[in-house]
Amino acid sequence: MPSEYEIYLVRHGETEWNVAGRFQGHLDSRLTERGLAQAEGYGRQLATLEAKIDVLVASPLGRVRETTSIIRSFGRFPETEWEPRIAEVSVGSWDGLTHVDIDAQWPSRLDGTTPFDWFFRSPDGESYDSALARVTEWMDSLDGNVLAVSHGLIGRLIRGVYLNLSREETLALPVPQDVIWRLAKGRVEPIYVR
Repeated sequence: MPSEYEIYLVRHGETEWNVAGRFQGHLDSRLTERGLAQAEGYGRQLATLEAKIDVLVASPLGRVRETTSIIRSFGRFPETEWEPRIAEVSVGSWDGLTHVDIDAQWPSRLDGTTPFDWFFRSPDGESYDSALARVTEWMDSLDGNVLAVSHGLIGRLIRGVYLNLSREETLALPVPQDVIWRLAKGRVEPIYVR
C-alpha cells in the first residue's frame, strides 16, 4: 500500500439493530444512547489528535451520517465526503434479519459457516471479492491524513487490505465501537476512546 497516507478509521456508534443482533447491511437503525455516547467519545478523542485531518470520508448510510455529524461537532474537521465504496457490505435479502430469521427462511444455508464468514452466503448479497475490490480501489486513491467513518465488516476489510491479510485473518479482526484504528507506516494501532 502507498505510504503517503494515514487513516484514522472509526466504526459508527452502536445501533438498535446491533443490540438486537440484526445485520444492517444497507438498511439502517438509529444509534442507541450508548451509540450516541460512543460517537461523542470519538469526536472528543479525534479533536485531540496532533495530526491534522486533511480529508473526512464517510459511508453515506444513516448510522454513519449520524455518527459523523456528532464527531464533526467536536472540532475543526473538513467537510464530509460521502463515499459509497466504504458503505457496509449488503447481504441482499438478509439485510435487517437475524441468524434465526435466516435459518427459518433459508434452512441449512448457514451450515458450516463461522461467525466471520456467514455474510457471504446470502443468495443475493455482495461477494467478498466485490467488497474487497471497492475497498482496495478507494484506498488506492488516498493521500494525506484521512478520517474514515464506516462500518464493522468494511472496517475489517480496510484493515485487512492495509496489512495484506488473508481472507480468514481479515474476517476475524475485531470490530469494537469504542476504538479508533490508526493505519500508518504499515501498522494498525488502536486508539482507545476515553
